[in-house]
Amino acid sequence: MESGRHCLAKTLVCHLWSAISKALFAEFLATGLYVFFGVGSALRWPSTLPSVLQIAITINMATAMVVQVTWKASGAHVNPAVTLAFLVASQISLPRAVAYVAAQLAGATVGAALLYGVTPGHIRETLGVNVVRNSVSTGQAVAVEVVLTLQMVLCVFASTDSRQASGSPAAMIGVSMAVGHLIGIYFTGCSMNPARSFGPAVIVGKFTVHWIFWVGPLTGAVLASLIYNFILFPDTKTLTQRLAILKGTTEVETAVGVEPQKKESEPSSGDIEMESVGQIA
Repeated sequence: MESGRHCLAKTLVCHLWSAISKALFAEFLATGLYVFFGVGSALRWPSTLPSVLQIAITINMATAMVVQVTWKASGAHVNPAVTLAFLVASQISLPRAVAYVAAQLAGATVGAALLYGVTPGHIRETLGVNVVRNSVSTGQAVAVEVVLTLQMVLCVFASTDSRQASGSPAAMIGVSMAVGHLIGIYFTGCSMNPARSFGPAVIVGKFTVHWIFWVGPLTGAVLASLIYNFILFPDTKTLTQRLAILKGTTEVETAVGVEPQKKESEPSSGDIEMESVGQIA
């Protein structure tokens, strides 16, 4: 009997580790690809300087691509701000959120390093590091990043909420990223994603006003999470349930195209409830 329980526990741990490691690799891969293509579209080639529209379209397609590829594996957050938003919404545990952010930052750094390595020296310059335009104040830059990220995270929640959405959210999240870049490029180069700003900054060693690209997006993400999950479409989780999810003792099985289970009974001893949480950019 004791041996049977030990085998069952070992099997559950193996399944759990397999799922978590796959999700972390998905976040690493998606963020690396997003940074490679997104930042790459902004490089200034003398023969053909990139237009704002070209960058926005590339960001749109790159976002849709990485979300479509990895959203079933990890929820395709691809963005520490999105991960924080889902943490505030009690749709991901704190340990998993921390692991996701670490994977995203690592992926962004590798993606930026790869781009740096394949780009000629006179082209890569500062490698698309986000900077505040001369005519824009620090306060204005933060405010712009808050608004841009807020609309994107609201779109993420709306397009991954199983109560009102179905199918892949890739297209709509890509559109929200493009909308943000069509305006944000004129102010801050448009971050909306701390990992996107972090990767190139690490590679070229340029961290001037880097804090803006953390404070703005993270603040916008928290506001969007509160607006969507507590005002527009509040859920029924109790405080006890939220604390259990935060600690990782109870996992969530909502969002990202996964239909909620109809029965509310406790899972059997052989079941594992895994998080399937939503997305990007």
